[in-house]
Amino acid sequence: MKEIIEKLKRDIVGFEDKAEFAEIGIVTEVGDGIAKISGLRNALSQEILSVETASGVLPAVAFNLEENSIGAIILGEAHGVSVGNRVKKSGKILSLKTGDELLGRVIDPLGEPQDGKGVIFSAKGGFLPTGQAGASGGKDYPLERKAPSVLDRESVSAPVHTGIKSIDAMIPIGRGQRELIIGDRQTGKTAIALDTILNQKQDALGSGRKQVICIYVAVGQKNSKIAKIVRMLEENEAIKYTVVVSAPASSPASLQFLAPFAGCAIGEYFMDSGRDALIVYDDLSKHADSYRQLSLLLRRPPGREAYPGDIFYLHARLLERAAKLSKTNGGGSLTALPIIETKLGDVSAYIPTNVISITDGQIYLESNLFYQGVRPAINAGLSVSRVGSAAQTKAMKKVSGKLRLELAQFRELQAFVQFASDLDENTRNQIKRGELLTEVLKQSDGEPAAVAMEVASIFAAINGFLDDIPKKDIKTFDKEFLEFISKMHQTDIIEPLSKGEWNEKTEENLRSAIQSFKNMKKIS
Repeated sequence: MKEIIEKLKRDIVGFEDKAEFAEIGIVTEVGDGIAKISGLRNALSQEILSVETASGVLPAVAFNLEENSIGAIILGEAHGVSVGNRVKKSGKILSLKTGDELLGRVIDPLGEPQDGKGVIFSAKGGFLPTGQAGASGGKDYPLERKAPSVLDRESVSAPVHTGIKSIDAMIPIGRGQRELIIGDRQTGKTAIALDTILNQKQDALGSGRKQVICIYVAVGQKNSKIAKIVRMLEENEAIKYTVVVSAPASSPASLQFLAPFAGCAIGEYFMDSGRDALIVYDDLSKHADSYRQLSLLLRRPPGREAYPGDIFYLHARLLERAAKLSKTNGGGSLTALPIIETKLGDVSAYIPTNVISITDGQIYLESNLFYQGVRPAINAGLSVSRVGSAAQTKAMKKVSGKLRLELAQFRELQAFVQFASDLDENTRNQIKRGELLTEVLKQSDGEPAAVAMEVASIFAAINGFLDDIPKKDIKTFDKEFLEFISKMHQTDIIEPLSKGEWNEKTEENLRSAIQSFKNMKKIS
């Protein structure tokens, strides 16, 4: 008996109760990528859930927190999920691993590579505590994050040059600004965003300004369009400083909904590291549609145009995360270019008015101008930048002051005089100048201009140097003149204008160069 007691004592020495308790939920309803789960009373909003299916474990996100159940979005293909499957909490919020390794890559909203170039981070998956570095140097950033406070920001002052003359001169975009690109389908909205991405390479080289990292988020676009965009970025060597987040039309509504937040998390990583980032949301109309689809499946009450009541808050909390951080917070910035598609030019529809009220201005593209051959088809009257000349260099500010007024007067006169037969000399001159400026501001897609070239071109037009040139020859003259000054006046004109400098000497050199080029053309 004594031996048995001693043996039992030896066996229970060091015994620890390692019993683990886990909250287990059960799928009670499933369909269209949405699962209703009961039994997880302590789940958090945006918490990652693990659904145990016959084929393995599928991730889901707690989306609707109701009194007796949770409405969850199943991430990826939901075919394997069925009623009765067990669900576990992870205790972690939906996050994305970010880092410099993402540059040059195409990923989905969950961070999985889509370009066939292999894994991005050497440490595989898993969700790290927010902000901690993983084995491969990546950081985990939550998809939903509180926007920087007013005290964490500073006013927008440095420009993001788009390479598009009419935008840089009349509707300037600053680093940390949110500028909406709005217009009907097939009017060149994506082209403006892509030109801006392409221009960041030459802008950083010519001006000495910090390189802007670009993130392009494709929501609900055709796979062929996304492939074409990626190929164009590769051909222009812009993919090196760009991340593409792809959620095409063929992907589930859940991934289309998460895509802008994933792109924003990547942008915040670069902003927090003191760098400047630019993010394009293409487009938020389709993002709103995916959110409406998820909300109606989760039985949230429909409001105006069947969108849920918090659709404004959805885009507000996304776009508010774009900011120019103060010096004490690293001085980084995140500039947002959301794109909205209108129907028959109706900017007063629900989603367009929502996003217009959240952003710091809009670039409005007009179908009529597009069909007339004015590219980019920017309506100077309806387009506005609420940051204004604070986001322009001294040189651009100096030459572009009268441009918007002259174009606006021309558009008004153009509408008025089409019914008039007899015009006075002053009106004829204004119309001629307006036509001339319109011609100078025309640009082809994929050909952004360096800021020095933009300033020189606008200066020549606004100061009457092109008034004696026939309208049909203006494009040729402008192109040849810019080639001339880039070869012959690199140090005295191009370099100071690239840095944004403007003084009497530069102006004198520019006037002299224009005159000598005109004389040379007449001699030849």
